[in-house]
Amino acid sequence: MTKRLVAVAVCGLLLAAAAAAQYTPWLYWTLLPQSQMDEIVGEASGESAWNTVAEINAFNRERLDGEYSGHFFETQVVVRKLKDHGLAGIDIVTFPGGQAWVAIKGELWETKPGRHKLASINDMLPMLASGSATSDVTGELVWVGRGTPKEIADAEVEGKIAVTEGPLMMAYGGATQKGALGVVAIAMSRPYFAPLQMPWSGIAQRRRPGGAAPGQPGPPGGQPAPPGVAAGQTPPPAPPTGFAFQLPVREGDILKRRLLANEKITVRAQIEAKTETADLENVVCHIPGTDPAAGEVILSAHLFEGLQKQGANDNISGSACILEVARVLNTLIAEGRLPRPKRTIRFIWGPEFSGIGEWVRAHPEIMERTLCNINMDMVGEWLSKNKAFFCLMRTSYGNPHYINDVMENYYRYVGEGSRERIQNRAGAAGVPVRTVAPSGADEPFLYSIETHYGASDHEVFNDWAVGVPGIMMIAWPDQWYHTSGDTADKADPTQLKRAAAIGAAGAYTVAAADEAAAEAIAGEIASNATRRLGHTLAVAMEALDKAAADSFADDSRYARGLLEAAVMNEKETLASVLELAPGAVALTGHVARLSKAVDGVGSAGIAALEAHRAVAARKLGVKPPPPAASELEKKAAKIVPRPTAKVREAGYRGYQRLITAVPATDRAKFPVAGQGLTLANPSELQMLVNGRHSALDIQKMLDAQHERRSSLQAVLNHLEILKIAGLVEW
Repeated sequence: MTKRLVAVAVCGLLLAAAAAAQYTPWLYWTLLPQSQMDEIVGEASGESAWNTVAEINAFNRERLDGEYSGHFFETQVVVRKLKDHGLAGIDIVTFPGGQAWVAIKGELWETKPGRHKLASINDMLPMLASGSATSDVTGELVWVGRGTPKEIADAEVEGKIAVTEGPLMMAYGGATQKGALGVVAIAMSRPYFAPLQMPWSGIAQRRRPGGAAPGQPGPPGGQPAPPGVAAGQTPPPAPPTGFAFQLPVREGDILKRRLLANEKITVRAQIEAKTETADLENVVCHIPGTDPAAGEVILSAHLFEGLQKQGANDNISGSACILEVARVLNTLIAEGRLPRPKRTIRFIWGPEFSGIGEWVRAHPEIMERTLCNINMDMVGEWLSKNKAFFCLMRTSYGNPHYINDVMENYYRYVGEGSRERIQNRAGAAGVPVRTVAPSGADEPFLYSIETHYGASDHEVFNDWAVGVPGIMMIAWPDQWYHTSGDTADKADPTQLKRAAAIGAAGAYTVAAADEAAAEAIAGEIASNATRRLGHTLAVAMEALDKAAADSFADDSRYARGLLEAAVMNEKETLASVLELAPGAVALTGHVARLSKAVDGVGSAGIAALEAHRAVAARKLGVKPPPPAASELEKKAAKIVPRPTAKVREAGYRGYQRLITAVPATDRAKFPVAGQGLTLANPSELQMLVNGRHSALDIQKMLDAQHERRSSLQAVLNHLEILKIAGLVEW
């Protein structure tokens, strides 16, 4: 058998293992000893977490005036429970916030031809869009369809109230510009699934850059609020002069049919609103470790997502779950059922991005000694009701870290152990590892280990200026996401118990890890790396299968780059384990040997890819070019950028001001958009700048993580911009 065939056979076995993902039904292991895992799972209470969710958000409620002069209700609940659980260092840390819109009254009544109520905040708070101006007007309703400019113009809305089944903000902006008094929107958020729910929506004359209108959280992937601005708020714009109401689909459809039948309907809208100064409130506490110099692990969850928008699962569930993790670990350690770890475990609750971002910016000394972050966002959803999976969103290549594989270990333990398999049918419980809350769902734990995704507070920690690797635990999809239907009845005590057990086990594993534990974690990474590299090989082969004759050389380099980037990431992930036992000779040698083995898997993958490249070339009728670097690639391989001290000077996102300040003339010299240049993720590029990656490495690592390929010239140009900003040198 030739060397090429041997390599192909080896990689074929790797691919088969990755594709089948067959699990051993008799073996369910964790990084922690089974006795410690049993204590954590047994102590975790889904009911305790669910009760917190229900206490804070069993229903959508109006805020009391006293919450603006004192502490918000959510803050009060978390602090009270932390005190009951005996946590150390409980503190409420506040930062200046902004102006919050507050509804006092919101009524929409039909006055002609009948007399009845159409909408009221006393019935459902989201019926009045946040930002609506104080008003008392009477006007005729007019149907504007989807609210397009043409439909609004044709409807002659001046002096009237426009009714739409299109996007609220689009209709509001277009109608009020044409003189409409306001807008009534039929909420079309998942109308066939839940016709009674409405999204939390808002109106404003200007929107938060990259985000949503005040009081209207944006979709996953939205940008964080600027420093000092509360999540879901902006620096106060000129106040809106109009208003907007929402109706659920069931009620709105009746109104729509009446208007389409040319019925003349007159309504009176009465709104009273005010603004309040709202501080950014963060709650922090910790479980002290035995060695203050050994570092910390931080668990985070956003307790606020704007002050009007509420959500039991987004994200009171995450807040309740890290509260349960704090109770579980503090109880087990205080009672001697778990040894006190040498590293401190810290917890923070606050406003999404803005509040937690301010706290991180204010504590660079804590960030310096923090090893990793576990962020919980939307973790309590009843999975089968939502048709959801419980997802682990890994760190990106810019922050390679063992926390990914630590968390995957516990996801797998709960997920595979909760599956009823034919091999285990003789057991009384039907499953080998039963993790079920007494009042919760007794069903499989559907989980998914996924690539990096942002849009939550782990991005504060992952930020270039902070550099703390952070993962996110999240259930997705969520059928009630960002709507009035996101209440406690959609949460499941079993899901909360499982999420708390996984979070507690992951945090404690890192906090307590010694050299022996670090060696075990390294072994876990190496074994998972084999599977991940097998998947990357499949992706690379698929890229060759889709290659065109005229781009075959570029496609070949792209496919090979995917594997090379994945190998780099796996080796850097292995190297991160060394921080758990600095200077340990045996651990250093163990990691080096595992890293060499990963190189071997990568080399076998490259050989298999080369064999596949020959087949792809033959099918296209082209001669496979040698895997040689282009002149631009040779240039990029010699550039090894490293960050300067300015990156971290101003803390979280502070470097952005320097990038923004780069003159337009310099930007014109080094374009990163247009002219055929694309850059998939500038933020990830910045995090990949570490003094070890060449510009060519950075392009490959970007391509390995994104659907769109990045232009190497765009990568070089963006690095030049960063150099001009004083953030990068080489």
